[in-house]
This record gives sequence, C-alpha cells and structure tokens, in this order.
Amino acid sequence: MSEPVVVVGGWASPFVSRVCIALRLKGVEYEFLQEAVGRKSELLLRSNPVYKKMPVLLHGGRPVCESLVILQYVDEAFSAAGKPILPADPYHCAVHRFWAEYADSKLHSPLRTLRGMVGGDKADAAEQVSAALRQLEEAFVECSCGKPYFGGDDVGFLDIVVGSYIGWFGAAERIAGLPVLDEARTPRLAAWAVRFCAHEAVGDLVPDAARLVEFGEVLRAALAANASSRP
Repeated sequence: MSEPVVVVGGWASPFVSRVCIALRLKGVEYEFLQEAVGRKSELLLRSNPVYKKMPVLLHGGRPVCESLVILQYVDEAFSAAGKPILPADPYHCAVHRFWAEYADSKLHSPLRTLRGMVGGDKADAAEQVSAALRQLEEAFVECSCGKPYFGGDDVGFLDIVVGSYIGWFGAAERIAGLPVLDEARTPRLAAWAVRFCAHEAVGDLVPDAARLVEFGEVLRAALAANASSRP
C-alpha cells in the first residue's frame, strides 16, 4: 500500500491550491485537512515550525513545506505517475523556476492590498500587478513556444504557480473596482487563464471570485476577533 498523502491548508490560499492541482495532475489521491479560518492548528504548527504557514504536504507522515518546494517534491516523489510537472531540460527548468519566483514576489503583496487585507494605495497596487502581468505575458510567449500553456502542450510548473492566482485576480477586481487581468493589455495571458481554468486537473481548485470575496470578509472578521481577544 502506498504511503498516505495529506495536504494541510485552506481552500482559498493560492499556495495551497497549487499543491492540490499538482497532485491531481499526477493522479495522486490525497486527504485535505482544512485549517480553521484565522487560526493555525497544532498539526500545522508542528509540521512547519519554522514559518508556521500553510500549505504542508504530509507524505507518509513526513512534512514538506513551502509550495514551490512541494511542487518539485510531488514531481520527483511521484515521477512514475502522470506527466512531468517541471521541464526535463535543466535550462528550461531554471527559466520556469525563475518566473515562478517572480510571480510570487510581485503578485502576492499587491493583491492583498487590492483585496483590503492590508493597507496601501490600491491604484498603485493595481499598477504593480499590471506591470508584473505584462512581464508574465512576455514570459508566456517565451516559455510556451506557441503552445497552449507555459509548460507547452499541457499544464506544468509555471502554469500551476501563476494559475493559482486567477481567482484572486477576479476577487481583487470586484473589491477594488480596478482592472487586474486585462484582456486589452495582456491578451495572451487572459486567453491562457481561460484554458487553465478549464483544464481537467484544475476545475474547482481555483475558487471563483465571488466566493473569495465572501471569504475575505469572513477572514477579516476572524482576524479582528482574534486580535481583540488577546490580552
């Protein structure tokens, strides 16, 4: 019997959803343990004592932390299952990893501002996201080589990383009233996003914008309640 696979995290987190997409691409069955909103479980804290963040992948009881690390682990640990997630060529692999790091460094923080999770100028945050997406549009042309995905003929590592933000793009647009993934400015990326969400391995793992807007309200209320209860 194969060792059990468990994902510890929250459905709304792009970092968690990318892990689930990778496992689904590989055809790996897993158990999902949903973290309570605004709180961290003992299992999470014990499994990731350094950063104390989700997601955590438990494979045979052994924890693997940080989403980009987990994606690489899934690709290697289940190499015989499904298609490869990372490119086989070392150079192409390095390029995809570079753009994945870029996406996380440029998108996460301003999207939080646009969603009202942290303070800041929303117009400036929208421009930061727009600038990053224009760069990723160019990266898509380079990496896809005229094919449907960053990974070529099928969803791969960089698709999963950038695609995990698609629901957040829509939620940010609704909350801030500012364009994020704009078809006029990044037409290739906008068309790719539609293909990505329609992929059989993605589906419900990228939450829709309306659900994320509602979740944001619940999360803000939970964080405020936790803060007020502290001595």
